[in-house]
Amino acid sequence: MSSFESFDKAQIGVFGGSGFYKFLDNVEEITIETPFGAPSDKYFLGTIGNKKVAFLPRHGRNHSIPPQKINYRANVWGMKQLGVQQIISPCAVGSLQTNIKPGSFMVLDQYVDRTNSRQDTFFEGPIATHVSAAEPYSERLRQLAIKTAQELKIEVHEKGTVVVIQGPRFSSRSESVWFTKMGWETINMTQYPEVHLAKELELETLGIALVTDYDCGLVGDVEPVTHEQVMEVFESNLGNLRKFLFELITKIPDGDSAWKGKIIKSSRFL
Repeated sequence: MSSFESFDKAQIGVFGGSGFYKFLDNVEEITIETPFGAPSDKYFLGTIGNKKVAFLPRHGRNHSIPPQKINYRANVWGMKQLGVQQIISPCAVGSLQTNIKPGSFMVLDQYVDRTNSRQDTFFEGPIATHVSAAEPYSERLRQLAIKTAQELKIEVHEKGTVVVIQGPRFSSRSESVWFTKMGWETINMTQYPEVHLAKELELETLGIALVTDYDCGLVGDVEPVTHEQVMEVFESNLGNLRKFLFELITKIPDGDSAWKGKIIKSSRFL
């Protein structure tokens, strides 16, 4: 794991699509070089309230990078280099349970990793460092997000597990039935390793899931989902998501990550 110079450019990072930064004034585009290769795109810097925010479209601005090809390490490293302390990670998810309805939000508290062959750690030797994934998301940011959604009268599920699959294909019906029977609530392709990599760099992460569809193995007459259907629901709810994120960002306390100095006991790499 290489050291780097951190720039005081932003406090809060958002991994998401182009639907957010286009609504900021005086956006600055920054290219970041990392030891792990190129991030998905340039970072777009702007302000919301008095907060300096860095946005990065994780799939690239033209949605050209599939989930299994995203350079998650470079994306997270770049945020850290910009000075980011907290990361908001909005994502589209499918519902695995009948009470989790399309159009609703979920503040994630757990994930299950079903990906394969992704570069999912900064610690590759010669020093072995083992970072706990027991509580992957920031609890203080989760509570702030729940309160904000309730104030805006947005339907929100206060916790839930997302099972992260490799992609780019959707699940088979049998896989989906299995995930539902396990009791997991939602399914997605990008939360892992993004969330864990942020924790390795002691960045607090908040996972906000926007439910776009029922997954194909859900009990009942559920038609197999298409990419077009997912995007249609996601686009129709972008207004709520944008309003929620902009309000939430203004409420995040100033200062360092609550995890700073607590995740990695030795800071020689940070």
